[in-house]
Amino acid sequence: MKKDQLLTRRRALLAGAAAVAAAGTAGVVELAAGGKPARSAPPAGGSPAHPLPQKPSAYRLRPLTGYGGAPRAPHGTPVRHKPLMEVPARGRTMVLTFDDGPDPRYTPHILDTLREYDVRATFFVCGEQAEWNTKLLARMADEGHVVGNHTWSHPLLTRLSRSRIRSEIERTSDVIEDAYGEPPQWFRAPYGVWNRATFQICADLGMDSLAWTIDTEDWTRPGTGTIVHRVEHGAAPGVVVLSHDAGGNRSQSVQALRSYLPHLLDSGYQLTVPRRQYV
Repeated sequence: MKKDQLLTRRRALLAGAAAVAAAGTAGVVELAAGGKPARSAPPAGGSPAHPLPQKPSAYRLRPLTGYGGAPRAPHGTPVRHKPLMEVPARGRTMVLTFDDGPDPRYTPHILDTLREYDVRATFFVCGEQAEWNTKLLARMADEGHVVGNHTWSHPLLTRLSRSRIRSEIERTSDVIEDAYGEPPQWFRAPYGVWNRATFQICADLGMDSLAWTIDTEDWTRPGTGTIVHRVEHGAAPGVVVLSHDAGGNRSQSVQALRSYLPHLLDSGYQLTVPRRQYV
């Protein structure tokens, strides 16, 4: 019953949300609106009040793949040879993602900020963290966020056997489904390192792989101002921002979000969550 209630609440939050960008090819990421923009749209003429750079960000991730073609698992999820790296660049849309949580010291503050500005984000959680913080996953469901799988213990998957990879991913999916109300549809490999077995297992479990285009490198604690600069300087239609809400002291990440989020919204960006569509 609890799971059904969570799923009902989550679907109600997202019900009626129109896709911001249509997926034109198989397996491309579509945008699902995560509620009304908290800030006003750009003024007439299309120029934002506080423009930010519009050049595309460099793709920093270099996954270890080596698996050609894109056959589909029995239930229809493609087996990829590389992760999805961005969302369609139609409109001023971006995706915020947070890895390694949830952490009761930092995740609630991030959720508070997102709720204040009526923005939805994607959280890639580790099972061993999620197991002890299931109430935070339930809150993510209640507030319309997407929860993805980031393995159980954050290992380097290329050093594990196929059975160990499956165990890392399956255990985390089970925790997410119990607390969040539905199984995850998205997976992100620790350290951004995928391999053939990982793509195949994720497809078999009904998940797609999402990477990033802006790496804040907040885990190095470079300073709040540096994190803000990396996001605002790299902002462009279609980018996916990588930050962290756990795995260390993430106070800089919390403060940086409070700074760059209203700036992005004032500049006309729509912060949304990924949605899959296959044609």
